[in-house]
Formats: sequence, C-alpha cells, structure tokens
Amino acid sequence: MGPDPLCLPPTNDKPGILIDFIIVGGGITGLACALALRRTGHRVIVLEKLVEEEISILGDGGSRLPPNASKILFQWGLEAAIREFAVSSSGVEVMRYDTGELLGTHPWEEEILREVGGEYLFYHHADLWLLLLRAAKDAGADLRLGVSVTSIDEDDCSVKLSGGDVLRANVVVAAVGPLSGLRTALSSNDNYLYDSTPAYCRLHSLLVPSHVMLQDYLLSQLYVRPSPSTFLWLGHRASALGSRVGGVDAFMVHIWVSDYSRPTSDEWIAEADKADWEDLINHCEPRLQRLVQGANFRAFGPVQFVPKLNYWVHRSGRVAVVGEAAHPLPAGSMQLTALGIEDAAVFAKLFSHLTSEDQISTFLRAFQDLREARCARVLESEQRSLISRMMPDSLEQEERDNIMRERHSRGLGVLGSGGGKLAEQWDEVKELFGYNAEDEADDWWVNWGLLRERAKQRSIGLEEPMHIGLKAVNINNDDEV
Repeated sequence: MGPDPLCLPPTNDKPGILIDFIIVGGGITGLACALALRRTGHRVIVLEKLVEEEISILGDGGSRLPPNASKILFQWGLEAAIREFAVSSSGVEVMRYDTGELLGTHPWEEEILREVGGEYLFYHHADLWLLLLRAAKDAGADLRLGVSVTSIDEDDCSVKLSGGDVLRANVVVAAVGPLSGLRTALSSNDNYLYDSTPAYCRLHSLLVPSHVMLQDYLLSQLYVRPSPSTFLWLGHRASALGSRVGGVDAFMVHIWVSDYSRPTSDEWIAEADKADWEDLINHCEPRLQRLVQGANFRAFGPVQFVPKLNYWVHRSGRVAVVGEAAHPLPAGSMQLTALGIEDAAVFAKLFSHLTSEDQISTFLRAFQDLREARCARVLESEQRSLISRMMPDSLEQEERDNIMRERHSRGLGVLGSGGGKLAEQWDEVKELFGYNAEDEADDWWVNWGLLRERAKQRSIGLEEPMHIGLKAVNINNDDEV
C-alpha cells in the first residue's frame, strides 16, 4: 500500500473554462506545472521518458531551495511533507578553500525570512521529485512515465510518441532539460546555444552518508550542530558549498573548480574514475578532502553561462517552453530549481483566469513577458556570485577576506552592511528572495488582462448595434424594391 493521499488545500482561482494540457518532461518543473494547473481544475497529461527508478538514481545528489520557492510549495499545502526530508539552514559559515580558515559567519535574518514566508532548505533531490510526483497524481494529473516524445507539432498542438501515437491538447508545454532537442523546437536558431558556449568551470556534486560524517572527528563538526548551517568555501579559481540534508541523513557538497588537469566532458558523468577525484582534492583543505573520499555518490559536469531562448512561445500561440528549457542557469545555482517552481506558479495563476480559448495565446505570451526580466536578473546574480566565490588570489581577494575577518572579530555578520562586494551581492540575493510569483501574475491580470477583456467586450458591444443597423438598412432597401 502506498502513502496516504496528500490533503492539499483548495484554491479559489477557478477558470471559466477548463482545457487540456500536455506537459513534456516530468522533472521538478514539469510536475510543479502539473500540480499547479490541476489545483485550478485544468486537465493535465505529463509525459516523461524515464521511469521512477531511473529518475531516483539520476537525482541522487543534494539540492537547495531558497525562500522564494519554498514559500510557493508551503502555500500549496506541502510544508509538512517537505519538513520530513528537508533541513532548514540557520546561517552560513565562510571559510578559505585551501586552508579551512574561518573568515566569518552570518545568520539568515529572521525578519526577512518571516516577511518572505519561506525558508532556505537543503534536501535530497529525489525526495522533492517523489513528493511532487505524488502530489500531482493525487491532484488528478495523468502521469505517464517511461513514455518518450520524439517530436512536437506546434501548429497541430500535438506530440508524437516513440511508438507512433499522436496526442493532442489545447496547450503543449515543454518542460525539458537544457540539452533536449525538444527545447529548440520553437526556434531552430537557438540550437547553437549549448554547443557554442564553453564551460566556465566544472561542478562536482557529492553526497556523504551520515555514518561517514559521524565517525570522522573533523567531519562530525560540520554535521552535528544545534542549528544546521550552510558552509561556504572561497578559493583560488575554486569554491565549495556544503550542508546537511534530511530524508537520507547525509551531507551534500558542491565543488566548483576551473583549474583541473584532466579534460572535462560535455555531459554529466556519475561515478567517474578515481583519478578525477584524486585530481580534485589536490588543493583543498583536509575536511573537503575527506568529504570527497567519503562520498557514496559522485557526479560532475560542465558549468556554462548559456543565454536564454529568444522565443518561449511558438507563433501558433499554443506551445511554450518553461524552466531550464527557456532560461538555463549554471549548474549548481541556488535558484536552479526555484525558477522552475516560480514558472509553474505564474503559469497556472494566469490560466486560472481563462474564460475563452481565444485567451490562450495571450496568456502564454504574458507568461514570457512576466518571467523574462525576472529570470535575466537571477542569471546575472548567479553568474556574479559564482565568479566572486572563485576569485583568483589577488589584492582584491585579500581585501575581501580581510573585511570578513575584521567583521567577524567584532562579532558582526560577514554579509551585513559595509561588508564589501560579497555583502552587496547578498543584498541582491535578499531582493530575489522577496519575489512573489503568484502576485506578479495577479498584478498582470488586474493591470492588463482585465483591461484587455473589457476592451474586447466593448468592441463586441459596439459591433452588435452596427450589425443591427446594417440589418435594418437592408430590410428598408428590400421594402423599397
């Protein structure tokens, strides 16, 4: 027997008409879209080429979810379920990558988190995926795993499956990965984006079991804390991030390196050969070395600064791309999963106002208009943050570190006001935390959508007397004859 159905709160946002959606891609973004659309009543089919066991293996690493996304899932009624496997971070400890020297600490400001309504969470990626899978299914979505889509016909608003079957809907949503060929179905000119973008660095993703952490004196100091912390290492062309994750009771680590002797792959590789990991730990502090050696999950891949797609909506006005397919972020970014969840919230909120199929293309284009600037800001922030964390040894790097040392010696948070560029970047991140996806969609509807509908109704109202007048003229002309 499976788990009890999730009791999700109802939403009052019910559209005037219900339509059919096909979502291609059953990752976090695709499932979040399915759940959000089902909450408003629309009919949804999700097509995912992998089966549950394959996705669980691929999602075996750790992830993080900032407050702007966790609050959405909380509002959808998933807070209790998320707390069963996610760890809420209380602050950050900043250290040198090469020596482990503590540069300072910074607690997350409780007032900001209360105002935002979410928390900064760390979790096992597969746990969040399984929760959204269950929630979307319980909400009534038709989930079809192990089904491969070979093509999308944008003009017919249909998808073709590997077995030859064709499925049609009112709207097709491509929630696929950034390397999927279906991502560029809307514009062949965007095919070059990944191929022509060099790797900025390489990301290593690790998961260290709890028993390894507890049996090692140095590692246990990272793992056993009254309040779980996030650990950030800054180094010469290298950086690392670590935190405890719940559910599987483990410690996740992300390590970014740009100087490595062995060639990198264009794709993600799990369980690479031992030489790759030995090469990784040559220049890092002892605790990072032990984390790498004790990991039971290791994967690495390229980090690229890839431009967004120019067109998220096909000219037919019935097919759109969302998530990483539309606006890819560098691997390991804090907002990577969050943007997909925000997409789902905005997308469903727009379609909760649907009263006519004529509005479909308007809502899809409004989705891109609403999300494009937000995603561009996040991308710029993530790029600046990564470059700053991996700053080469220099006078600028020394100044940055000395500011943190000085603030820490006075008992001040290293990311507080006056803390230099790192603090300025933190101020920018806090602004990003405050974004409310559903409010953005509601504001668009009040300020633009309703006005558009009223203008349309007025136009129809003016046309009706005109038709009546023309009919009367015709009748009079007939009488004269």
